[in-house]
Amino acid sequence: MDTRKRLYVGLLVASLLFLLGAAAAVWYLVAYRELAVNRVILAVVAVAMGGLFMVVAGGILAIVLSILRCEAIPSLDGAMRLANQVLFPVAVFLGKALGIEREQILRSFIAVNNSLVRARKRFIPPRQLMLLVPHCLQDADCPHKITVDIGNCKKCGKCCIKDLVELADRYHATLKVATGGTLARKFVAEVKPRGIVAVACERDLSLGIQDTGVLPVVGVLNSRPHGPCFNTQVALEQVEEAVRALVKGE
Repeated sequence: MDTRKRLYVGLLVASLLFLLGAAAAVWYLVAYRELAVNRVILAVVAVAMGGLFMVVAGGILAIVLSILRCEAIPSLDGAMRLANQVLFPVAVFLGKALGIEREQILRSFIAVNNSLVRARKRFIPPRQLMLLVPHCLQDADCPHKITVDIGNCKKCGKCCIKDLVELADRYHATLKVATGGTLARKFVAEVKPRGIVAVACERDLSLGIQDTGVLPVVGVLNSRPHGPCFNTQVALEQVEEAVRALVKGE
């Protein structure tokens, strides 16, 4: 497992231990109360927390094994999703408390997600694959509205949209350009893809991956030589690699 993925996995483990410590503190505060009802409540909470801890710990272990073996563990998919849902905000909080930049944590999360998607090795028919990219990849001076219809792109070559259109055509995939999370969710609901290759910044990618739930999403980070949300760029070879990972299991 490379260093980038170790960061997020390490923060997941730290988050689990943090929550365990918090639960132990609550136990200590309640356990020394003499009322019998407190003891009953404490026992119920302890069983529930113990069960949650075991499931989440199993999810973290499954994440590590899936990455190391490059092979999914289908029976633990639910536990892995629960581990991410429960511990992701705690991991980000702990990482920031330790002086780790939020973007670095999110990049690690995206790398872990991509490894888990690849580990499933599920073949997705190209026509049921969606390429979802941000409008800031389009040249800022371009007058053509491609969020309404990607066919409005004139393929002038001033930005990478032309290359993405050609890539989508080559694989017979659906290409959509979104202005934000609301439009992206609308496209997902309309197209109903079985898999997504998404291009965005760290924040939007991590939020989008969590929003899609069980739908496999491979994230590709854009580059921002002119600052955020303005004439951004993306490495076409990385996008094609992500497409091939979903349609051919490579």
